[in-house]
Amino acid sequence: MVIYSIINQKGGTGKTTTAINLGAALNRRAKDVLLIDLDAQGNLSYSLGVNEFDKSMADVLLGECKLGETLKSSEGLDLAPSDNDLADTELSLATSGGHERALDAILKEVTGYDYVLIDCPPSLSTLTINALLASDKVIIPMQMEVLSLQGLDQIMQTIQKVSSSFSKELVVEGVLPVMVDKRRKLSQEVKDYILENYELRIFDSMIRSNVKASEAPSFGKSVISYKPTSNAAVDYMHFGDEILELNT
Repeated sequence: MVIYSIINQKGGTGKTTTAINLGAALNRRAKDVLLIDLDAQGNLSYSLGVNEFDKSMADVLLGECKLGETLKSSEGLDLAPSDNDLADTELSLATSGGHERALDAILKEVTGYDYVLIDCPPSLSTLTINALLASDKVIIPMQMEVLSLQGLDQIMQTIQKVSSSFSKELVVEGVLPVMVDKRRKLSQEVKDYILENYELRIFDSMIRSNVKASEAPSFGKSVISYKPTSNAAVDYMHFGDEILELNT
């Protein structure tokens, strides 16, 4: 079982879209996937049409139920949902000892999945630290924009701090270019800058800008299910294959 945190401390970077569609792509390749919504905004849950539930990740992290009791199914994926209650849970965790490894302990009891994908909140928080400490690897979805480079600096500093503070070896699998317009020269310039200034892989896959990816959550679906022939769906399928190749 490989556990990925999908992280970017800047909002609107395609983080949730990547979690959903990477999960869907892996599922189409006959892999069992668990999605964990660790963002109090609950965008991952909403985007897969999971709007009503009795138990959530808030209850799991507080020890009030088992992870399996929260799971909802969508498109062959298992989802541990979240909502605004997670914000209160974070405050409770922050005042308890050993709170940083709560999710790690929970996932150590999980079996039956090939991949676990954690959709992290868009901030450095107790929940983000929990996700990183529970993960084997990190994926960074990122727009190829100049302002995104500042966010990349922050992410790398966060990962370095968590690694050193908790003696945890975190592997950054790579940066995934998202919302890419191949006609823009800037995209390639930003990509070149990252390769020259960071010891990071940039995935061969890149996710092209596509309105279908924005429409899909309104129907509670991945773009792969909603419009399988769209650029975004094709690109995420390629990304899923790339992830599989890296883990074989």
